[in-house]
Amino acid sequence: MAFISKKRKVADTKVDANKAYSLKEASTLVKTISTCKFDASVDLHIRLGVDPKKADQAIRGTVSLPHGTGKTKKVLVLCPPDKEAEAKAAGADYVGLDEYVTKIEGGWVDVDVIIATPSVMPKIGKLGKVLGPRNLMPNPKTGTVTNDVANAINDVKGGKIAFKVDKVGIIHASIGRVSFTPEKIAENSLELLNAIIKAKPSSAKGTYLRGISMASTMSPGIAIDTKAFVH
Repeated sequence: MAFISKKRKVADTKVDANKAYSLKEASTLVKTISTCKFDASVDLHIRLGVDPKKADQAIRGTVSLPHGTGKTKKVLVLCPPDKEAEAKAAGADYVGLDEYVTKIEGGWVDVDVIIATPSVMPKIGKLGKVLGPRNLMPNPKTGTVTNDVANAINDVKGGKIAFKVDKVGIIHASIGRVSFTPEKIAENSLELLNAIIKAKPSSAKGTYLRGISMASTMSPGIAIDTKAFVH
């Protein structure tokens, strides 16, 4: 049996497991139930009525959160030498090609986002087995395969996040920190939810938003009323 701390037990008593909270209520409550001593992440977990095995229902995309994520993301840019100066000037943490391909093949993945120019994709295609499971593989659909590396870096550093439905139909995304005001948590959450709603495939039948839960690191989940997002 897993050990449950006293703080977690207290946090559990503050969340009504039988209630579906409004986004505003959840954004306030999530701050009060955080038991971490650090500035914990606030995450949304959205269960969708899709079949991820079908190509047109494998939901993925990007969204720029109005208040950022509260985390400074480490960015690696894989590019030819003529693009390195542009990438460094835009604030990339790591820039290069062959040396990083070799490091990644060896298991190094100490970055949050990888951006690549189209010309180097043939070289990094073999890294799919390492980067794919970590959602780090550059992809044109998420804006991480581009010749405009400066703009891509600025987007990532400014709060742009990628989202992708997992194999059981759930999207997990960090939308802020517990130090954010409830208003900022709610606004970031709404931006993500609106992007997911817009990404609904025409082939998806039945209820699209089947469940939404908000939680901070190691806190209980707060169920959010999905009715407010059904149009």
